[in-house]
Amino acid sequence: MFVDWNVDPVIFSIGPLAIRYYSLFFAIAFWLGYVIVDRMFKSEGVPDFWLDKLFIYVVVATIIGSRLGHVFFYGWDYYSQHPAEIFKVWEGGLASHGGAIGILIALYVYSRVVSKRSYLWVLDRVVVPIALAAFFIRMGNLMNSEIVGQPTDVPWAFRFLRLKGEAAMIPRHPSQIYEALFYLAVFGLTMFLYWKRGWGNRPGGIFGVFLIGIFGFRIFVEMLKENQEAFENGMVLNMGQCLSIPFVLAGLFFLVRALVRSRQN
Repeated sequence: MFVDWNVDPVIFSIGPLAIRYYSLFFAIAFWLGYVIVDRMFKSEGVPDFWLDKLFIYVVVATIIGSRLGHVFFYGWDYYSQHPAEIFKVWEGGLASHGGAIGILIALYVYSRVVSKRSYLWVLDRVVVPIALAAFFIRMGNLMNSEIVGQPTDVPWAFRFLRLKGEAAMIPRHPSQIYEALFYLAVFGLTMFLYWKRGWGNRPGGIFGVFLIGIFGFRIFVEMLKENQEAFENGMVLNMGQCLSIPFVLAGLFFLVRALVRSRQN
């Protein structure tokens, strides 16, 4: 038993303009993120202009960071020989770890220049909608039939018919769905901690939970996914797992730090 997956990644096109599921989900993620943080900021009496500037910081950092992450972590051998190709974002090639690094840098600058609040204060709020964005991004990957799972005989396996050659006929783990659902759960947990448990007043606590949840699961789910690049085939841990480990360790640090300080207070 398996599911034949043959969804056209293009929703509709008008002349040369094509509207894709991935782009639509990306836009929805940013819009919902804006709404969620707006509600947080209003509940705390934060100036309105902070949100508009935050939105710009995050959008720019996500795109630049994700692209450079793909270039340096997964495709440097190619892009070092074809540097002009780095700018062709519309042809695909984004890495979530690069996006995370880009956002972390941008939010540090934002905390110093705009909010003048602590770095962790900003992070604890922004990572909540970022977890939701991770859900939408993986659903976009599903619509693109990319980042597919390894072969399996589980009854919910997918055959990604848009893959090339014999690969299209192999039932695989729908790893995009695994990740999407878990990231949605992380979003729900961080929302609960912020609104119902007052963790917005535990600096670094929500940020720590986010890092452990998102990147901890990433380490696990990579075992069910095909490697994205050939050079990963000879690695004990693939690139996604190696890049996730520091994030998980950082998450443990910030979570323990937040819990210890809350008990001391």
